[in-house]
Amino acid sequence: KGTWIGDLETGLLLDLLRPDPGMSLLDTGSGTGYFTRRFAETGLRVTGLEPDPGMLDYARHKHPDIPFVRGDVTALPFREQSFDFVAAVTSLCFVAKPQLALQEMWRAARRGIIVGLLNRRSLLYRRKAGKGGYAGARWDTPDDARGWGARLDPPPHSIRWRTAVFLPDGSVTARTLERVLPGRLPWGGFLAVSWT
Repeated sequence: KGTWIGDLETGLLLDLLRPDPGMSLLDTGSGTGYFTRRFAETGLRVTGLEPDPGMLDYARHKHPDIPFVRGDVTALPFREQSFDFVAAVTSLCFVAKPQLALQEMWRAARRGIIVGLLNRRSLLYRRKAGKGGYAGARWDTPDDARGWGARLDPPPHSIRWRTAVFLPDGSVTARTLERVLPGRLPWGGFLAVSWT
C-alpha cells in the first residue's frame, strides 16, 4: 500500500514538473529522504533540507550519496535562483506560515516550485484528520493554493494542480479507480500544485 501511494504521489509531482535529467531540485522538509531519493532516481541533482536534527541524521545515513542540509523553509540558506526547482512534499502541511515558505521557495527557484499537500476535500481527510501522523497537519484545497500563488512576487506564469489517492485503502477497487479517474477531480487525498 505504501509503495503504491508513494508511486502515485511521485508520478503526479513529476508529471506537473516535467524536469529534464540533470536539473537541480531542493526538497524542503525532506524528513527521512523518501521523496528526495525518489526525485534523485529520475536523474535530478537533489539536495534535501530538513530542520529536525534527528531526521537529518537518519536521511544522511540512509542516503549517503545525497547532500542534506539543516535549515528552515521559511528562511532558506540559499541565494536567489539557486535551484531549478524547489519542492515541499507534505511538509508544508506542518508549516504555520505557508505563504512565507512559498515565497522563500519561489525566491530560491529558477524555474518553479511544487508542493504536495493534504487535501481537505478528500475521503482521506474525513478518515484521518487529527489522527496519528496527521495530528497537527493543515489540510488545504486547490483554492488555498491559488490564493498563495496569487500573492507570490514576482507572479508566476502558471499554476497547475492535480489530485491522487481517491480511496486511500490501497484495495483493488482503489487501484482500479485511480487508473480511470482524472487527476483534475478535486477529491484525491494528495493534492499536487506547481507554480512556474
